[in-house]
Amino acid sequence: MEINYSLGDLNKVAKEILSFSKADVFLFYGEMGSGKTTLIKEMGKILEVEDNISSPSFGIVNEYHSPSGPVYHFDCYRLENPEEALDFGIEEYLYSGNKVFIEWPDKISDYLPEDYVRIEIKKMRDGSRFLRLTDAVKN
Repeated sequence: MEINYSLGDLNKVAKEILSFSKADVFLFYGEMGSGKTTLIKEMGKILEVEDNISSPSFGIVNEYHSPSGPVYHFDCYRLENPEEALDFGIEEYLYSGNKVFIEWPDKISDYLPEDYVRIEIKKMRDGSRFLRLTDAVKN
């Protein structure tokens, strides 16, 4: 699925993404400043996350509370090597059955589950965004 959108369409786009797949793991690909965290914030609102969603750049992972359970948000940009993800227990989060949002997932590609939604975001010259969704649910 491909979507062109502006910031005014963010709520609609976030709803589409969350209803797009049965997977709990969402992988966000895009350059710095493309809108990954902004989109994750909007998805968090729809999931009724009670906390303020921000980029977990320093801590690598943030845990948020929602009525349906924890929501995990990873920013793997600062990881020096994939093994660091194992050190903080990435596999427990990925297979927890809770929603997991991962920015810069290419840094931990060896540990990603088979079931996920791939979200590629590109910022266009006019400030709008182009988004491509790929569903990789195996079951």
